[in-house]
Amino acid sequence: MTDFLNFCRLGAIDIGTNSIHMVVVDIDKTLAAFTIVTTEKDTVRLGERDPKTGELTIEAMGRAIASLQRCKDLAISLNVDHLVAVATSATREASNGQAFLDRIDTEVGIMVNLISGYEEARRIYLGVLSVMDFQDQPHIIIDIGGGSTEIILADSQEPRFLSSTKVGAVRLTQEFVSTDPISHRELTNLQAYVRGMLERPIDELRQKLNKNETPKLVGTSGTIQTLATLHAYEHLGEIPNPFQGYQMTRQGIQELFRKFASMDYKERLSLPGMSDKRAEIILAGSTILLEAMTMLELENIVICERALREGMIVDWMLTHGLIDNRWRYQSEVRQRSVIKIARKYQVDLVHSERIAQFALSLFDQLKGILHYWGDEERELLWSASILHNCGLYISHAAHHKHSYYLIRHGELLGFAEIDLETIANIARYHRKSSPKRKHEDYSKLPDKYRKIIKQLSAILRLAVALDRRQIEAIKEIECKYDAEYKKLHLHLVAVNPDDDCALELWNLEYKKIVFEDEYGVKLIATLECVCTPLNK
Repeated sequence: MTDFLNFCRLGAIDIGTNSIHMVVVDIDKTLAAFTIVTTEKDTVRLGERDPKTGELTIEAMGRAIASLQRCKDLAISLNVDHLVAVATSATREASNGQAFLDRIDTEVGIMVNLISGYEEARRIYLGVLSVMDFQDQPHIIIDIGGGSTEIILADSQEPRFLSSTKVGAVRLTQEFVSTDPISHRELTNLQAYVRGMLERPIDELRQKLNKNETPKLVGTSGTIQTLATLHAYEHLGEIPNPFQGYQMTRQGIQELFRKFASMDYKERLSLPGMSDKRAEIILAGSTILLEAMTMLELENIVICERALREGMIVDWMLTHGLIDNRWRYQSEVRQRSVIKIARKYQVDLVHSERIAQFALSLFDQLKGILHYWGDEERELLWSASILHNCGLYISHAAHHKHSYYLIRHGELLGFAEIDLETIANIARYHRKSSPKRKHEDYSKLPDKYRKIIKQLSAILRLAVALDRRQIEAIKEIECKYDAEYKKLHLHLVAVNPDDDCALELWNLEYKKIVFEDEYGVKLIATLECVCTPLNK
């Protein structure tokens, strides 16, 4: 008999520029492993945006929503316990991308997280690592999508370098290919553009390689798998099963590229293993791979059948505490990324960690009394607390607003776009004005996240006041709530019994107004010296 407590079924949907993919897996919680039940793919060409406005077209959004409804129906029929979804470059870059996600939520009932290119790259790495043993050898992973190409340098311990470049098979076909077969001039322009776009990430990747290291190249996703399919038909007469681990040479890819360049669409479509939609964009896709391999000076590439969708599964398992051995380092990816950004912007970590300690103490003690947020919101508060002062890197004046910008665009890993927006806003409102609807970045958020920001930034204000002199004057806080009179008593313990903590108490009186207004309470603070034990 199946132990349902130790198993769950998860569906992961990737809304890409070219296609929508879904994978459904059974997760064995005891083994921290998953088995693929089924996959689904639909080519919707979301990246075919309006050439004048750059917006997602009504037709493309309609195709995508119809596809997502089919995905949801299939997930329901398969008794999926959880369904997660992400959107990538096409949605990320379109001015009406958020409106599209709102439509999905309203019409289909799927909450979609918009992820950055760097986060997409990290999850691709996790997907590859879930099926390949790197054996202490560095690996370069290349994933060619419709709108972007992710190139990653990683080993079995961590991703050393993550990049996302705006060259994709659909994007390049739209921008550079208008002749069929392609003209010599267009082909030359296409190759030169790809080389120029890939030059910087590949140079930066090389700097992360240690002396005498020879990396292995891994290719993932549709374009590269199509190339491998055509290569296998030509050299083996069939597609190997499994496809995982199939290898191609750079020379073999160059031969395919030259063949595509000499053919028109109908001739490419006639090739065994070629789909109608892929035949339109395969020349641009093969250009990216060939140029990347040439610049990397690598002669071979091995195919990996797992990528972003499977990485989403691994990421879900990490965030739900189901992996604690092989990928243990990844379970702390958010915390490590926050600390990395804090160091980048020269944050005083001793002070920030003290603020975070106070903020989390208030959060924990008031949970179930004044708020009802959980572990996810607690982590957002911690992240905002660590980074709330990072704006000082730019200027002291209006540094809370600078903090918002740096957090929002700081390439934090492990977070969805809505998480980054929430963290940035919590940090932004640790001082000065409280959140207001006239503030554009705050007002455009869903109601739930505006409430999170209002309540958690009010807590952060108190925490900041408690370390006003930045000398560790306050040791700990005890909260006592009088529900009858709606009074919150803060009993503060001073580290030094001779310190009256006058500046902290004064600042607390000033900062508490926003907290009192938000929670509808009267806050009363009293000071005790460390020699006086608290009543437990």
